Amino acid sequence: MNDPTGKTFLGHPRGLATLFMTEFFERFTYYGMRALLVLFLVAATTDANPGFGLDDETAGAIYGLYAGAVFLFSLPGGWIADRLIGQRRAVFWGGLFIAAGNFTLAIPGAPGIFYLGLALIVIGVGLLKPNISAMVGALYEGQPGARRDAGFSIFYMGINLGAMIAPLITGTIGESWNWRAGFFCAGAATLIGVLQYRMTEHHLGDAGLPPQGISAAERASSWRKVVIGAAIIIALAALLFSGVVPISVTALAQLFGIGMTLLGFGFFIGVLVFGGLDADEKKRVLMIMLFFVCALLFWAGFEQAATTFNLFAQDYTDRSWLGHLFADNEHPASWYQSANAVFVVVFAPFFAWMWVALGKRNLDPSSPAKFGLAMLLLGAGFLVIMLAAQLVVSSGGKVAPTWLLLTYLLHTFGELCLSPVGLSNVTKLAPKRYVGQMMGTWFLGSAVGNTLAGLIGGHVGASEAAAMPAQFLQMCFIAGAFGLLLIVTSPWLKKLTGEVK
Repeated sequence: MNDPTGKTFLGHPRGLATLFMTEFFERFTYYGMRALLVLFLVAATTDANPGFGLDDETAGAIYGLYAGAVFLFSLPGGWIADRLIGQRRAVFWGGLFIAAGNFTLAIPGAPGIFYLGLALIVIGVGLLKPNISAMVGALYEGQPGARRDAGFSIFYMGINLGAMIAPLITGTIGESWNWRAGFFCAGAATLIGVLQYRMTEHHLGDAGLPPQGISAAERASSWRKVVIGAAIIIALAALLFSGVVPISVTALAQLFGIGMTLLGFGFFIGVLVFGGLDADEKKRVLMIMLFFVCALLFWAGFEQAATTFNLFAQDYTDRSWLGHLFADNEHPASWYQSANAVFVVVFAPFFAWMWVALGKRNLDPSSPAKFGLAMLLLGAGFLVIMLAAQLVVSSGGKVAPTWLLLTYLLHTFGELCLSPVGLSNVTKLAPKRYVGQMMGTWFLGSAVGNTLAGLIGGHVGASEAAAMPAQFLQMCFIAGAFGLLLIVTSPWLKKLTGEVK
Protein backbone atom coordinates (compact mmCIF):
# COMPACT_ATOMS: atom_id res chain seq x y z
CA MET A 1 0.00 0.00 0.00
CA ASN A 2 2.98 2.32 0.49
CA ASP A 3 4.33 4.78 -2.06
CA PRO A 4 6.14 2.76 -4.78
CA THR A 5 8.78 5.50 -5.01
CA GLY A 6 9.79 4.88 -1.40
CA LYS A 7 9.33 8.52 -0.39
CA THR A 8 8.11 9.38 3.11
CA PHE A 9 6.39 12.25 4.92
CA LEU A 10 7.54 12.88 8.50
CA GLY A 11 8.54 9.24 8.62
CA HIS A 12 5.16 8.12 7.31
CA PRO A 13 4.01 7.03 3.83
CA ARG A 14 4.32 9.91 1.35
CA GLY A 15 0.68 9.41 0.44
CA LEU A 16 -0.24 10.77 3.87
CA ALA A 17 0.95 14.22 2.72
CA THR A 18 -1.35 13.98 -0.32
CA LEU A 19 -4.36 13.16 1.86
CA PHE A 20 -3.32 15.65 4.57
CA MET A 21 -3.30 18.55 2.11
CA THR A 22 -6.52 17.39 0.42
CA GLU A 23 -8.28 17.27 3.77
CA PHE A 24 -6.78 20.60 4.84
CA PHE A 25 -8.20 22.41 1.81
CA GLU A 26 -11.55 20.59 1.98
CA ARG A 27 -12.00 21.43 5.67
CA PHE A 28 -10.90 25.00 4.91
CA THR A 29 -13.77 25.14 2.44
CA TYR A 30 -16.32 23.49 4.73
CA TYR A 31 -15.63 25.60 7.81
CA GLY A 32 -15.00 28.76 5.85
CA MET A 33 -18.35 28.46 4.11
CA ARG A 34 -20.09 27.36 7.34
CA ALA A 35 -18.83 30.46 9.15
CA LEU A 36 -20.61 32.65 6.60
CA LEU A 37 -23.79 30.71 5.86
CA VAL A 38 -26.17 31.81 8.64
CA LEU A 39 -24.78 35.34 8.74
CA PHE A 40 -25.36 35.66 4.97
CA LEU A 41 -28.88 34.25 5.19
CA VAL A 42 -29.97 36.74 7.87
CA ALA A 43 -28.18 39.78 6.37
CA ALA A 44 -30.69 42.35 5.09
CA THR A 45 -31.24 42.62 1.36
CA THR A 46 -30.80 46.39 1.65
CA ASP A 47 -27.33 46.26 3.23
CA ALA A 48 -24.28 47.44 1.32
CA ASN A 49 -23.25 43.76 1.48
CA PRO A 50 -26.72 42.23 0.95
CA GLY A 51 -27.84 38.79 2.06
CA PHE A 52 -31.17 37.01 1.81
CA GLY A 53 -32.87 38.87 4.67
CA LEU A 54 -34.29 35.70 6.25
CA ASP A 55 -35.43 35.48 9.87
CA ASP A 56 -33.27 33.55 12.34
CA GLU A 57 -35.65 30.59 12.47
CA THR A 58 -35.65 30.01 8.72
CA ALA A 59 -31.89 30.53 8.46
CA GLY A 60 -31.34 28.03 11.27
CA ALA A 61 -33.60 25.48 9.59
CA ILE A 62 -31.71 25.83 6.29
CA TYR A 63 -28.42 25.34 8.10
CA GLY A 64 -29.83 22.32 9.94
CA LEU A 65 -31.00 20.69 6.70
CA TYR A 66 -27.65 21.37 5.05
CA ALA A 67 -25.45 20.17 7.91
CA GLY A 68 -27.61 17.13 8.61
CA ALA A 69 -27.61 16.14 4.94
CA VAL A 70 -23.80 16.44 4.79
CA PHE A 71 -23.43 13.75 7.45
CA LEU A 72 -26.28 11.62 6.09
CA PHE A 73 -24.85 11.55 2.56
CA SER A 74 -21.59 10.13 3.92
CA LEU A 75 -23.43 6.78 4.11
CA PRO A 76 -24.24 6.48 0.37
CA GLY A 77 -20.89 8.13 -0.39
CA GLY A 78 -19.06 5.26 1.29
CA TRP A 79 -21.32 2.71 -0.41
CA ILE A 80 -20.68 4.17 -3.87
CA ALA A 81 -16.94 3.97 -3.31
CA ASP A 82 -17.08 0.41 -1.96
CA ARG A 83 -19.35 -0.90 -4.71
CA LEU A 84 -18.51 1.18 -7.78
CA ILE A 85 -15.76 3.72 -8.21
CA GLY A 86 -13.32 3.18 -5.35
CA GLN A 87 -12.30 5.62 -2.66
CA ARG A 88 -9.70 7.40 -4.78
CA ARG A 89 -12.15 8.45 -7.48
CA ALA A 90 -14.80 9.25 -4.86
CA VAL A 91 -12.43 11.75 -3.22
CA PHE A 92 -11.56 13.33 -6.57
CA TRP A 93 -15.16 13.72 -7.74
CA GLY A 94 -16.26 14.76 -4.28
CA GLY A 95 -13.74 17.59 -4.33
CA LEU A 96 -14.98 18.78 -7.72
CA PHE A 97 -18.59 18.77 -6.51
CA ILE A 98 -17.60 20.77 -3.40
CA ALA A 99 -15.73 23.36 -5.46
CA ALA A 100 -18.60 23.62 -7.96
CA GLY A 101 -21.09 24.03 -5.11
CA ASN A 102 -19.18 26.90 -3.54
CA PHE A 103 -18.70 28.60 -6.89
CA THR A 104 -22.46 28.29 -7.38
CA LEU A 105 -23.03 29.98 -4.01
CA ALA A 106 -20.90 32.86 -5.30
CA ILE A 107 -23.26 33.51 -8.23
CA PRO A 108 -25.64 36.43 -7.50
CA GLY A 109 -29.19 35.52 -8.31
CA ALA A 110 -32.35 33.80 -7.14
CA PRO A 111 -32.34 31.66 -3.97
CA GLY A 112 -32.80 28.55 -6.11
CA ILE A 113 -29.27 28.93 -7.47
CA PHE A 114 -27.90 29.24 -3.94
CA TYR A 115 -29.74 26.14 -2.73
CA LEU A 116 -28.44 24.21 -5.75
CA GLY A 117 -24.95 25.13 -4.56
CA LEU A 118 -25.70 23.73 -1.11
CA ALA A 119 -26.95 20.50 -2.69
CA LEU A 120 -23.75 20.13 -4.73
CA ILE A 121 -21.66 20.60 -1.58
CA VAL A 122 -23.70 17.94 0.24
CA ILE A 123 -23.02 15.44 -2.56
CA GLY A 124 -19.33 16.34 -2.63
CA VAL A 125 -18.73 16.07 1.10
CA GLY A 126 -20.68 12.80 1.15
CA LEU A 127 -18.29 11.36 -1.44
CA LEU A 128 -15.08 12.80 -0.02
CA LYS A 129 -15.36 12.75 3.76
CA PRO A 130 -15.79 9.03 4.58
CA ASN A 131 -13.47 7.81 1.85
CA ILE A 132 -10.43 9.98 2.48
CA SER A 133 -10.26 8.67 6.06
CA ALA A 134 -10.53 5.10 4.80
CA MET A 135 -7.61 5.75 2.45
CA VAL A 136 -5.47 6.96 5.35
CA GLY A 137 -6.09 3.62 7.04
CA ALA A 138 -5.22 1.75 3.82
CA LEU A 139 -1.78 3.39 3.73
CA TYR A 140 -0.93 1.53 6.97
CA GLU A 141 -2.24 -1.91 6.06
CA GLY A 142 -0.09 -4.54 7.74
CA GLN A 143 1.71 -1.99 9.92
CA PRO A 144 1.62 -1.68 13.74
CA GLY A 145 -1.45 -0.06 15.29
CA ALA A 146 0.61 2.61 17.04
CA ARG A 147 2.04 3.76 13.70
CA ARG A 148 -1.47 3.89 12.23
CA ASP A 149 -2.67 5.94 15.22
CA ALA A 150 0.22 8.37 14.75
CA GLY A 151 -0.68 8.73 11.07
CA PHE A 152 -4.28 9.53 11.90
CA SER A 153 -3.10 12.08 14.48
CA ILE A 154 -1.14 13.90 11.76
CA PHE A 155 -4.14 13.68 9.43
CA TYR A 156 -6.40 15.05 12.19
CA MET A 157 -4.14 18.09 12.42
CA GLY A 158 -4.89 18.82 8.77
CA ILE A 159 -8.62 18.91 9.62
CA ASN A 160 -8.15 21.34 12.46
CA LEU A 161 -5.62 23.57 10.72
CA GLY A 162 -8.07 24.04 7.85
CA ALA A 163 -10.92 24.70 10.28
CA MET A 164 -8.78 27.18 12.23
CA ILE A 165 -7.53 29.28 9.31
CA ALA A 166 -10.64 29.32 7.11
CA PRO A 167 -12.98 31.58 9.15
CA LEU A 168 -10.22 34.16 9.53
CA ILE A 169 -9.85 34.43 5.75
CA THR A 170 -13.29 33.73 4.32
CA GLY A 171 -14.93 35.50 7.26
CA THR A 172 -12.94 38.64 6.69
CA ILE A 173 -13.61 38.62 2.94
CA GLY A 174 -17.28 37.70 3.27
CA GLU A 175 -18.33 39.95 6.15
CA SER A 176 -16.13 42.95 5.45
CA TRP A 177 -16.32 43.01 1.67
CA ASN A 178 -18.70 40.62 -0.14
CA TRP A 179 -20.44 37.42 0.97
CA ARG A 180 -20.24 35.95 -2.51
CA ALA A 181 -16.50 36.56 -2.65
CA GLY A 182 -16.15 34.66 0.62
CA PHE A 183 -17.94 31.66 -0.88
CA PHE A 184 -15.76 31.91 -4.00
CA CYS A 185 -12.65 31.87 -1.81
CA ALA A 186 -13.92 28.69 -0.12
CA GLY A 187 -14.48 27.04 -3.51
CA ALA A 188 -11.01 28.03 -4.72
CA ALA A 189 -9.47 26.32 -1.68
CA THR A 190 -11.00 22.95 -2.51
CA LEU A 191 -10.03 23.33 -6.15
CA ILE A 192 -6.41 23.84 -5.07
CA GLY A 193 -6.70 20.74 -2.89
CA VAL A 194 -8.10 18.68 -5.77
CA LEU A 195 -5.32 19.80 -8.12
CA GLN A 196 -2.58 18.83 -5.67
CA TYR A 197 -4.41 15.55 -5.04
CA ARG A 198 -4.47 14.75 -8.74
CA MET A 199 -0.81 15.68 -9.17
CA THR A 200 0.43 13.57 -6.24
CA GLU A 201 -2.01 10.64 -6.10
CA HIS A 202 0.65 8.31 -7.49
CA HIS A 203 2.11 8.36 -3.97
CA LEU A 204 -0.98 6.53 -2.70
CA GLY A 205 0.12 3.19 -4.13
CA ASP A 206 -2.85 0.82 -4.20
CA ALA A 207 -4.88 2.70 -1.61
CA GLY A 208 -8.40 3.57 -2.74
CA LEU A 209 -8.39 1.82 -6.10
CA PRO A 210 -11.74 0.64 -7.54
CA PRO A 211 -13.17 -2.50 -5.92
CA GLN A 212 -12.25 -5.84 -7.46
CA GLY A 213 -14.27 -9.02 -7.71
CA ILE A 214 -17.59 -7.32 -8.50
CA SER A 215 -19.33 -8.77 -11.53
CA ALA A 216 -20.62 -6.65 -14.38
CA ALA A 217 -24.18 -7.56 -13.40
CA GLU A 218 -23.61 -6.46 -9.79
CA ARG A 219 -22.00 -3.24 -10.96
CA ALA A 220 -24.89 -2.49 -13.32
CA SER A 221 -27.39 -3.19 -10.55
CA SER A 222 -25.54 -0.83 -8.21
CA TRP A 223 -25.52 1.95 -10.80
CA ARG A 224 -29.26 1.49 -11.29
CA LYS A 225 -29.77 1.94 -7.56
CA VAL A 226 -27.71 5.15 -7.64
CA VAL A 227 -29.69 6.52 -10.59
CA ILE A 228 -33.03 5.61 -9.01
CA GLY A 229 -32.02 7.13 -5.67
CA ALA A 230 -30.83 10.33 -7.33
CA ALA A 231 -34.03 10.56 -9.39
CA ILE A 232 -36.19 10.19 -6.28
CA ILE A 233 -34.24 12.89 -4.43
CA ILE A 234 -34.39 15.28 -7.40
CA ALA A 235 -38.13 14.68 -7.81
CA LEU A 236 -38.80 15.32 -4.12
CA ALA A 237 -36.67 18.47 -4.21
CA ALA A 238 -38.55 19.72 -7.27
CA LEU A 239 -41.94 19.10 -5.61
CA LEU A 240 -40.86 20.91 -2.45
CA PHE A 241 -39.17 23.85 -4.14
CA SER A 242 -41.99 24.41 -6.63
CA GLY A 243 -44.55 24.54 -3.84
CA VAL A 244 -46.53 21.54 -5.10
CA VAL A 245 -45.98 20.07 -1.64
CA PRO A 246 -46.66 23.04 0.67
CA ILE A 247 -44.27 22.83 3.61
CA SER A 248 -42.09 25.40 5.35
CA VAL A 249 -38.34 25.01 5.60
CA THR A 250 -38.62 24.69 9.38
CA ALA A 251 -41.22 21.93 9.14
CA LEU A 252 -39.10 20.15 6.54
CA ALA A 253 -36.07 20.27 8.83
CA GLN A 254 -38.17 18.89 11.68
CA LEU A 255 -39.42 16.01 9.53
CA PHE A 256 -35.84 15.37 8.35
CA GLY A 257 -34.59 15.12 11.93
CA ILE A 258 -37.49 12.89 13.02
CA GLY A 259 -37.01 10.63 10.01
CA MET A 260 -33.30 10.14 10.67
CA THR A 261 -33.93 9.46 14.36
CA LEU A 262 -36.55 6.83 13.54
CA LEU A 263 -34.18 5.33 10.97
CA GLY A 264 -31.48 4.98 13.61
CA PHE A 265 -33.69 3.39 16.25
CA GLY A 266 -35.34 1.20 13.61
CA PHE A 267 -31.97 -0.14 12.58
CA PHE A 268 -31.01 -0.95 16.18
CA ILE A 269 -34.31 -2.71 16.85
CA GLY A 270 -33.96 -4.69 13.63
CA VAL A 271 -30.47 -5.85 14.55
CA LEU A 272 -31.48 -6.74 18.11
CA VAL A 273 -34.55 -8.71 17.02
CA PHE A 274 -33.53 -10.22 13.68
CA GLY A 275 -29.71 -9.97 13.70
CA GLY A 276 -29.04 -13.40 15.18
CA LEU A 277 -27.02 -11.93 18.06
CA ASP A 278 -26.12 -13.75 21.24
CA ALA A 279 -26.85 -12.24 24.67
CA ASP A 280 -23.46 -10.54 24.99
CA GLU A 281 -23.66 -9.01 21.52
CA LYS A 282 -27.13 -7.65 22.27
CA LYS A 283 -25.81 -5.90 25.37
CA ARG A 284 -23.08 -4.28 23.31
CA VAL A 285 -25.51 -3.16 20.63
CA LEU A 286 -27.65 -1.59 23.36
CA MET A 287 -24.56 0.33 24.49
CA ILE A 288 -23.98 1.57 20.92
CA MET A 289 -27.61 2.68 20.83
CA LEU A 290 -26.94 4.69 24.00
CA PHE A 291 -23.89 6.21 22.29
CA PHE A 292 -26.18 7.15 19.35
CA VAL A 293 -28.44 9.05 21.76
CA CYS A 294 -25.42 10.71 23.40
CA ALA A 295 -24.02 11.79 20.02
CA LEU A 296 -27.42 13.14 18.99
CA LEU A 297 -27.78 15.26 22.13
CA PHE A 298 -24.16 16.40 22.29
CA TRP A 299 -23.93 17.58 18.68
CA ALA A 300 -27.31 19.27 18.97
CA GLY A 301 -25.71 21.53 21.57
CA PHE A 302 -22.15 21.67 20.27
CA GLU A 303 -23.01 22.52 16.66
CA GLN A 304 -24.90 25.63 17.69
CA ALA A 305 -21.51 27.20 17.10
CA ALA A 306 -22.58 27.90 13.52
CA THR A 307 -26.03 29.23 14.44
CA THR A 308 -26.73 30.45 17.99
CA PHE A 309 -23.17 31.40 18.89
CA ASN A 310 -22.42 32.87 15.46
CA LEU A 311 -25.42 35.20 15.82
CA PHE A 312 -24.50 35.93 19.45
CA ALA A 313 -21.03 36.97 18.25
CA GLN A 314 -22.57 39.25 15.64
CA ASP A 315 -25.28 40.89 17.76
CA TYR A 316 -24.16 40.76 21.40
CA THR A 317 -20.35 40.48 21.51
CA ASP A 318 -18.00 43.46 21.75
CA ARG A 319 -15.82 43.10 18.65
CA SER A 320 -13.94 46.38 18.94
CA TRP A 321 -10.54 44.65 19.17
CA LEU A 322 -8.78 45.45 15.88
CA GLY A 323 -12.01 47.16 14.91
CA HIS A 324 -10.11 50.16 13.54
CA LEU A 325 -9.04 47.93 10.62
CA PHE A 326 -12.63 47.54 9.44
CA ALA A 327 -15.21 49.97 8.11
CA ASP A 328 -17.75 49.31 10.89
CA ASN A 329 -15.08 49.40 13.64
CA GLU A 330 -15.67 45.74 14.54
CA HIS A 331 -13.75 42.64 13.57
CA PRO A 332 -15.80 39.91 11.81
CA ALA A 333 -18.09 37.78 13.97
CA SER A 334 -17.08 34.70 11.97
CA TRP A 335 -13.57 34.85 13.47
CA TYR A 336 -14.91 33.11 16.56
CA GLN A 337 -15.62 30.03 14.43
CA SER A 338 -11.87 29.36 14.61
CA ALA A 339 -11.90 29.01 18.40
CA ASN A 340 -12.85 25.34 18.52
CA ALA A 341 -10.11 24.29 16.11
CA VAL A 342 -7.50 26.33 18.01
CA PHE A 343 -8.52 24.68 21.28
CA VAL A 344 -8.43 21.20 19.71
CA VAL A 345 -4.91 21.76 18.39
CA VAL A 346 -3.74 23.03 21.78
CA PHE A 347 -5.51 20.61 24.11
CA ALA A 348 -5.94 17.33 22.18
CA PRO A 349 -2.38 16.16 23.05
CA PHE A 350 -3.07 16.91 26.72
CA PHE A 351 -6.26 14.84 26.74
CA ALA A 352 -4.49 11.96 25.00
CA TRP A 353 -1.74 12.08 27.62
CA MET A 354 -4.25 12.38 30.47
CA TRP A 355 -6.19 9.23 29.49
CA VAL A 356 -2.95 7.24 29.21
CA ALA A 357 -1.67 8.57 32.55
CA LEU A 358 -4.95 7.74 34.29
CA GLY A 359 -4.96 4.31 32.69
CA LYS A 360 -1.53 3.50 34.14
CA ARG A 361 -3.00 4.20 37.58
CA ASN A 362 -6.20 2.24 36.87
CA LEU A 363 -8.12 5.53 37.10
CA ASP A 364 -9.14 5.86 33.46
CA PRO A 365 -12.92 6.56 33.42
CA SER A 366 -15.13 4.11 31.56
CA SER A 367 -16.58 5.16 28.22
CA PRO A 368 -20.04 5.94 29.67
CA ALA A 369 -18.37 8.10 32.33
CA LYS A 370 -16.42 9.99 29.65
CA PHE A 371 -19.63 10.55 27.73
CA GLY A 372 -21.24 11.81 30.95
CA LEU A 373 -18.32 14.18 31.48
CA ALA A 374 -18.74 15.44 27.91
CA MET A 375 -22.40 16.23 28.56
CA LEU A 376 -21.53 18.01 31.84
CA LEU A 377 -18.97 20.16 30.01
CA LEU A 378 -21.56 20.92 27.33
CA GLY A 379 -23.96 22.02 30.06
CA ALA A 380 -21.25 24.12 31.71
CA GLY A 381 -20.67 25.92 28.41
CA PHE A 382 -24.37 26.78 28.18
CA LEU A 383 -24.25 28.02 31.77
CA VAL A 384 -21.47 30.43 30.81
CA ILE A 385 -23.33 31.76 27.77
CA MET A 386 -26.48 32.03 29.91
CA LEU A 387 -24.64 34.35 32.29
CA ALA A 388 -23.41 36.38 29.32
CA ALA A 389 -26.96 36.63 27.98
CA GLN A 390 -28.14 37.88 31.38
CA LEU A 391 -25.54 40.64 31.20
CA VAL A 392 -26.78 41.56 27.72
CA VAL A 393 -30.36 41.78 28.95
CA SER A 394 -29.54 43.73 32.12
CA SER A 395 -27.14 46.21 30.50
CA GLY A 396 -28.71 46.48 27.08
CA GLY A 397 -25.23 46.43 25.59
CA LYS A 398 -22.64 43.91 24.48
CA VAL A 399 -20.40 41.56 26.47
CA ALA A 400 -16.70 40.81 26.26
CA PRO A 401 -15.53 38.08 23.86
CA THR A 402 -14.18 36.06 26.82
CA TRP A 403 -17.70 34.75 27.54
CA LEU A 404 -18.05 33.23 24.09
CA LEU A 405 -14.47 31.94 24.08
CA LEU A 406 -14.95 30.26 27.46
CA THR A 407 -18.11 28.59 26.14
CA TYR A 408 -16.19 27.29 23.13
CA LEU A 409 -13.38 26.06 25.41
CA LEU A 410 -15.73 24.04 27.63
CA HIS A 411 -17.54 22.60 24.61
CA THR A 412 -14.20 21.65 23.03
CA PHE A 413 -13.23 19.81 26.22
CA GLY A 414 -16.53 17.97 25.92
CA GLU A 415 -15.78 17.09 22.30
CA LEU A 416 -12.39 15.65 23.28
CA CYS A 417 -14.12 13.46 25.88
CA LEU A 418 -16.77 12.20 23.46
CA SER A 419 -15.74 12.17 19.80
CA PRO A 420 -12.57 10.02 19.77
CA VAL A 421 -13.94 7.79 22.53
CA GLY A 422 -17.17 7.21 20.62
CA LEU A 423 -15.42 6.34 17.35
CA SER A 424 -13.09 3.93 19.11
CA ASN A 425 -15.77 2.16 21.15
CA VAL A 426 -18.25 1.69 18.34
CA THR A 427 -15.63 -0.33 16.45
CA LYS A 428 -14.83 -2.32 19.63
CA LEU A 429 -18.40 -3.03 20.67
CA ALA A 430 -20.03 -3.72 17.29
CA PRO A 431 -20.54 -7.35 16.22
CA LYS A 432 -18.01 -8.08 13.49
CA ARG A 433 -20.64 -8.43 10.77
CA TYR A 434 -22.16 -5.04 11.65
CA VAL A 435 -19.09 -2.84 12.21
CA GLY A 436 -19.59 -0.67 9.11
CA GLN A 437 -23.28 -0.23 9.70
CA MET A 438 -22.79 0.58 13.37
CA MET A 439 -20.24 3.24 12.39
CA GLY A 440 -22.93 4.61 10.11
CA THR A 441 -25.23 5.05 13.13
CA TRP A 442 -22.55 7.17 14.82
CA PHE A 443 -22.53 9.55 11.85
CA LEU A 444 -26.31 9.36 11.71
CA GLY A 445 -26.35 10.67 15.29
CA SER A 446 -24.17 13.55 14.11
CA ALA A 447 -26.60 14.23 11.26
CA VAL A 448 -29.57 14.40 13.62
CA GLY A 449 -27.61 16.54 16.07
CA ASN A 450 -26.62 19.03 13.37
CA THR A 451 -30.21 19.27 12.19
CA LEU A 452 -31.41 19.91 15.73
CA ALA A 453 -28.65 22.48 16.22
CA GLY A 454 -29.99 24.44 13.27
CA LEU A 455 -33.57 24.28 14.52
CA ILE A 456 -32.61 25.24 18.07
CA GLY A 457 -30.25 27.95 16.88
CA GLY A 458 -32.96 29.59 14.84
CA HIS A 459 -35.28 29.63 17.84
CA VAL A 460 -32.90 30.99 20.51
CA GLY A 461 -33.46 34.72 20.91
CA ALA A 462 -35.54 34.85 17.73
CA SER A 463 -38.45 36.60 19.46
CA GLU A 464 -36.54 38.81 21.90
CA ALA A 465 -33.15 38.89 23.61
CA ALA A 466 -34.79 38.69 27.03
CA ALA A 467 -35.69 35.05 26.34
CA MET A 468 -32.08 33.95 25.80
CA PRO A 469 -31.01 33.37 29.44
CA ALA A 470 -33.92 30.99 30.11
CA GLN A 471 -33.32 29.16 26.82
CA PHE A 472 -29.61 28.68 27.52
CA LEU A 473 -30.37 27.57 31.08
CA GLN A 474 -32.80 24.97 29.79
CA MET A 475 -30.10 23.53 27.53
CA CYS A 476 -27.69 23.58 30.47
CA PHE A 477 -30.12 21.53 32.59
CA ILE A 478 -30.82 19.00 29.82
CA ALA A 479 -27.13 18.37 29.10
CA GLY A 480 -26.15 18.41 32.78
CA ALA A 481 -28.92 16.04 33.88
CA PHE A 482 -28.12 13.54 31.13
CA GLY A 483 -24.41 13.77 31.98
CA LEU A 484 -25.03 13.12 35.67
CA LEU A 485 -27.26 10.16 34.82
CA LEU A 486 -24.50 8.63 32.69
CA ILE A 487 -21.85 9.12 35.38
CA VAL A 488 -24.06 7.66 38.14
CA THR A 489 -24.98 4.61 36.07
CA SER A 490 -21.52 4.16 34.48
CA PRO A 491 -20.44 1.31 36.83
CA TRP A 492 -23.50 -0.72 35.79
CA LEU A 493 -23.09 0.22 32.12
CA LYS A 494 -19.45 -0.81 32.27
CA LYS A 495 -20.43 -4.27 33.54
CA LEU A 496 -23.11 -4.51 30.87
CA THR A 497 -20.51 -4.46 28.09
CA GLY A 498 -17.87 -6.51 29.82
CA GLU A 499 -15.06 -4.19 30.82
CA VAL A 500 -14.80 -2.18 27.59
CA LYS A 501 -13.20 1.25 27.91
